[in-house]
Amino acid sequence: MQTTKFELSRNAFGKLVLTANGEVHEGVEPVRAFPIQTPLGNISIVSSDGREVAWIDQLSDLAQPLHDLILNELSGREFVPVIADIISVSSFSTPCTWTVATDRGETNFVLRVEEDIRRIGEDLLVTDNHGINYLIRQPGDLAKPARRILDRFL
Repeated sequence: MQTTKFELSRNAFGKLVLTANGEVHEGVEPVRAFPIQTPLGNISIVSSDGREVAWIDQLSDLAQPLHDLILNELSGREFVPVIADIISVSSFSTPCTWTVATDRGETNFVLRVEEDIRRIGEDLLVTDNHGINYLIRQPGDLAKPARRILDRFL
């Protein structure tokens, strides 16, 4: 697919408005097709009824103001903290409480079952008991104590 030619702006109510091929679509939202594997590519702009109205192969192909507008909108919709360190776990059997340092601060969460840790390419996706996803990029780069804890669950 190729990046669709379009204009994007905000209306007086703060909603995104997309104009493409002479059509105006109000209340559109950017959605990542593959948020973990290609976070800066494969982005669909969908209308309020969920229909795709534009496609972006790579954000880097866009002018800087448009690039920034889309990234800002995506960051407001998505919440996937990145785990930088596994500080401790309450037990090596599930369910157990993990204490981790993320890019958004230190937190605790409950891992229900070992299957809530999934491989996504080279990365790991950990889902807590509330359905919040945490990302571990390049688990081999974690400090040795954190890798030991993680190895017990994989």
